[in-house]
Amino acid sequence: MDKEEKQTKNSKKKKRAVMRTTILAILIAAIGYTIYNSATAEDVTVLKVGDKAPNFTLVDLEGKDHKLSDYEGQGVFLNFWGTWCKPCAKEMPAMDRQYEVFSNEGVQVLAVNIAQSDFEVQSFADQYGLSFPVVIDKTKSVMTAYNIRPLPTTVLVNPEGNIQRIITGEMTEQDIEGFMEEIKPD
Repeated sequence: MDKEEKQTKNSKKKKRAVMRTTILAILIAAIGYTIYNSATAEDVTVLKVGDKAPNFTLVDLEGKDHKLSDYEGQGVFLNFWGTWCKPCAKEMPAMDRQYEVFSNEGVQVLAVNIAQSDFEVQSFADQYGLSFPVVIDKTKSVMTAYNIRPLPTTVLVNPEGNIQRIITGEMTEQDIEGFMEEIKPD
């Protein structure tokens, strides 16, 4: 083996050692972050059917405040969504059609967008011609209070202000109609 081959071999060994050390450092940092995150995580109460729905106030696209407690006595179809979420976009027109039917029967829809810009949300609402209130959870505080994970998630709030049902994933128009019927005041 000549000198040049030895240098090439040594160079490759050094590169491998640097790469292994880097990967090891990243793994240690990731494990450390996970442990730190778990140790300092706030206790999030997981909501369940029958619990009082946490109150909140969010602002709609027209600048009007919507406070959940203001809807007491009515059913509230609380839908958490994002403009990028394909199932969300797919169910919005059906929600709007059913809102047109059930809004006169005491069922309200609040579509809670998760922290997107006013422009993105307004463009989406205009595209689908939504007639129900669309609010933006800019700080994700409502999302956190309701422990929302996948989008879309819909929380049915009965006229007494309690959680009637929690639905994760896309709903059909038949589903939406049935759920609105379920929270309609007597």
